Amino acid sequence: MRKWKRRMTKERKPRKKVLKKEERSTADIISGIHWGVRSDLAQAITLVESNATRHFHKSQEIIQEIMPSTGRSVRIGISGVPGAGKSTFIEAFGLYLCEQGHKVAVLAVDPSSSKTGGSILGDKTRMEQLARHPQAFIRPSPSSGTLGGVHRKTRESILLCEAAGYDVILVETVGVGQSEAIVRDMVDFFLLLVLTGAGDELQGMKKGIMELVDAIVVNKADGDNKARAEKTAHEYKQILHFLQPATEGWETKTFTCSAMNNVNVDETWKIVKEFVQSTKDSGVFGERRNAQKKTWFYTSLKDQIERMFFEDEKVKKELPVLEKQVGENEVSVSLAVEKLVGRYKHQL
Repeated sequence: MRKWKRRMTKERKPRKKVLKKEERSTADIISGIHWGVRSDLAQAITLVESNATRHFHKSQEIIQEIMPSTGRSVRIGISGVPGAGKSTFIEAFGLYLCEQGHKVAVLAVDPSSSKTGGSILGDKTRMEQLARHPQAFIRPSPSSGTLGGVHRKTRESILLCEAAGYDVILVETVGVGQSEAIVRDMVDFFLLLVLTGAGDELQGMKKGIMELVDAIVVNKADGDNKARAEKTAHEYKQILHFLQPATEGWETKTFTCSAMNNVNVDETWKIVKEFVQSTKDSGVFGERRNAQKKTWFYTSLKDQIERMFFEDEKVKKELPVLEKQVGENEVSVSLAVEKLVGRYKHQL
């Protein structure tokens, strides 16, 4: 028994020391971003997405420094009904743009994942060719919190990608509902991907979403489905005549494509270029960007105030008491809110 113990003691390998990865300095990350180093861009976005206070301050130092190098891209929002082939379309469109000499970044917005705070990592596996392309960068980003948090993190990720030299930013909506409105508020051009069979689909399509987009693309227009796709596109054109256009002075375009067969994908870029030229000439392009900055400012301000309020120790203590009183009809909702806010203001 003792021999066995001695043998085991001799054979036991010493534990390897796990060296903690050294965090790069702010200056090194900024330099790397300007040189287009993907790992530095990825690290900067990770800092932006982090909820840690020290990471927030470090990310803001980086954002402040790279601001002069931002704003030179075309920002395109892409949404789509389930099954419309969104990932296939984004990959085909992204590869086309790369072949034309552009640098393409794909970012995802997913407010629906706020419960888990996780990333939707499927996009990278579904866009294998684009993910491998040296001129492309794909980042599936977690929302991990409020809609205001989604707004800030994605917007700052856009700025970082622009500073790294990406001149076309594709912002994909992964969630449904409010994500379309969020993305509309951070892009220049918004595209909706749909399927054939417009009859039932048009009934279920929210009018509000259709009024947010600058182009509607009917995908999977190939084989036996081509004629139906053309018919669907025509039906969308008719309906759009009765809706308010998303962009002043621009008529929402509708066309068909087959992302799988790479047919008519180039039409998307032609329309985007036409849109950018038209809106820059009219001044609408710059006006929208300025309005978006203002919206971002107020959204971030509200998000910060909300976070400060709920993290306050006095609020944390009083909140469950008032919640119970409201539930038992001892105090009205409005009065409970007034009491809580009053106590918070009193200690400021």
